Order: sequence, then C-alpha cells, then structure tokens
Amino acid sequence: MADLIITIDGPAASGKSTAARLLAKKLGASFLDTGAMYRAVTLAAMRAGVDLSDEQKLLDITRTCEFQFSVKAGKMTVCIDGADVTEQIRSPEVTANARYIAAAPGVREKLVQMQRQFATGQKKIVTEGRDQGTVAFGDADIKFYLTADSAERARRRQAELRDKGAGESLEQIQRAIEQRDKSDERRAAGPLKPAEDAIVVDTTNMSIEQVVEKLAGYIKEKCSKKT
Repeated sequence: MADLIITIDGPAASGKSTAARLLAKKLGASFLDTGAMYRAVTLAAMRAGVDLSDEQKLLDITRTCEFQFSVKAGKMTVCIDGADVTEQIRSPEVTANARYIAAAPGVREKLVQMQRQFATGQKKIVTEGRDQGTVAFGDADIKFYLTADSAERARRRQAELRDKGAGESLEQIQRAIEQRDKSDERRAAGPLKPAEDAIVVDTTNMSIEQVVEKLAGYIKEKCSKKT
C-alpha cells in the first residue's frame, strides 16, 4: 500500500475531483480518480449491450474485460482491453448510466479491490470519491469530506456543462444534484457520508485554489505533528 494516502469524499460538484487532482500535483502524489473506474465499467457494459440493472451481468463485465488504470502527467488514463477510452468515458451517456454501477454492491466491492490494487503501486496517492475514507481506505493517513450547498454546486455544474455545449437550466441541474445526493446517502453499499475521522470542509464560498491551500495546510500540520 502507498506510504501516504489522502482521501477526499463528498457529493457531486463539491469540488472534490478538481481539488484532489490539484492537491496531488502539489504534493507530487498520484491522483486516483475513482469516478473514472466506475465510468470504465459503465462504458464496457454499454458496449456489451448488457442490462445495466442486472448486477450479475455487470460483475461478469468486470471479470471478462481487462481494465487498466495508469497516471500520466497527473491525469488518469483508462484502457479497456488495451484500447484507450479516457475521453469516451466522459460522454453524457456514460455519465447518466454510471449510477447503475454505483448502485450494485458486488460491483462496488470489485472496484474497491481495483482501487486498493492501484494504491499498492504508488508511493503517495490522493484519491477522491464517495466512499474512499469510509470503505476503500478506512486506514488512510488523512481524510477530507468536501461539501457545499446545492445551489452553489448546481452553478458549478452548469458552468462545466455550458463549456461542453449543454444547455440545461439551473433548476434542472440542482434538482438532479439533490436527487443524486439522496440516492448516494441511502445506498446500502458505501453510502455517502463523512468518515468519523474526516475533516469536513465547506467549499461554498471558496475558490478551488483556496480549497487546495486549505487542504494542504491541514496536511502540513498533521505531518509536522507526526515528525
């Protein structure tokens, strides 16, 4: 396992993915994008034409397909059966269907195994998701939980979607985010919640640069106490 593991959990559009990527760069650590793993399985299942609500079929996909995750220039590269699908997993269709993977306990367990396997080959990692500090890396060195009010998260997501040419209304996006929150919090396997020893950071009124600096400050403080 990695010598230093930092987990960042939180709901959609709380800033965890960008913060994790930038923090990893700042620390010279590898960035584990767990969302990319869920998306990879989603894409493989869609290509195979399987019923996304059939957990056994989804498990079969994780066993029959070869998934490779590596870090290049601070970004996670994803391959399925030797083919680079890093860009394809970001399509709106994959994004919409990833919820089926997240809701399948057996598949989540398989993905946690992949996440831990990834960590064994790294010296330092920053990993983000919804269950990293509670399930995947319960013994992580430092755990963060980022949050923000749903209106602010909707504004952030709308800005992202606008850059991609999407035109959904702010109300639609906020409603979808709140529905996703409820689904994630009520999920039987790996529900969305802060780890008991997580540092909770409200990013509502913070820029991403401020968030990263705040997290880096906590890490510096904790590491100095250890030494």
